[in-house]
Formats: sequence, C-alpha cells, structure tokens
Amino acid sequence: MSGRVPLVDYLVLDDGDPYLTAWASTESGALYFDRRNADAKSGKRGFERRRLATTGAVRTFTIVHRAAPGVSTPYVSIVVDLDGGGVVKANLVNIEPDPDHVKVGMPVRLTTYVAGTDDDGTDAVAFAYEPA
Repeated sequence: MSGRVPLVDYLVLDDGDPYLTAWASTESGALYFDRRNADAKSGKRGFERRRLATTGAVRTFTIVHRAAPGVSTPYVSIVVDLDGGGVVKANLVNIEPDPDHVKVGMPVRLTTYVAGTDDDGTDAVAFAYEPA
C-alpha cells in the first residue's frame, strides 16, 4: 500500500493543491489549529473549519544553527502572517539561510515535502513556505 498522509491534522492533502485549515470561532473569528472546547477571546463554544490562504508575508524569522541530531543546519524558521488572516510558524525552504536573502515582509507561499516514508511506501508529508 502506498499513498500520502499529512504530518499535522490541519494540512489538507486532497485532489487539489495542499492547504491549511483552522478552527474559527463563530463568535470572535479567532483561529486555532488545534481543537478547542471554547474560544479564548469570547468564551463561546461555536467553531467552524476555515480554509486558510496559501500565501502570506514573513512577520519575523530566525536562522537556526543548532538542532537535534539528524536535523540539518542552518535552516530558516519563520512566522507567517497569512493573507486573509491567520498566523503560522514554519520553516522557509528553497532559499539561502542567510539574512541577506530573507527579509521581514517578503511574500511567501505554502509548499509541501516528503518528510519520510514508511515500510509500506506511505509518504509522510510536511509543509513549509518558500519565497513567492
């Protein structure tokens, strides 16, 4: 058996392009990637799934030089302000991990990559962002 599965519940891999989803409070509009019993802003319990934009801009970044064994360094870790609302932390790929190449405010877009494959050939798919 082969196929692909997302590494996180909020990454959607269907017949179209990959995208992220969040739980949106029906009261305040606050977005959450994990399931909540109540909205932290309003205290209300109503939520709906919302598809998030695949584009955004870098709010801030850091270049990581020390990591767990087996993780290649350096790499760029970013916080992305998504177009249309929402904020997500991810890695920035397909760019030199150097402050001369990464800038606050630079436009980025969602991308995916295979993080690993199990013995049955199923790919574990992760997400990142790349320069737009």
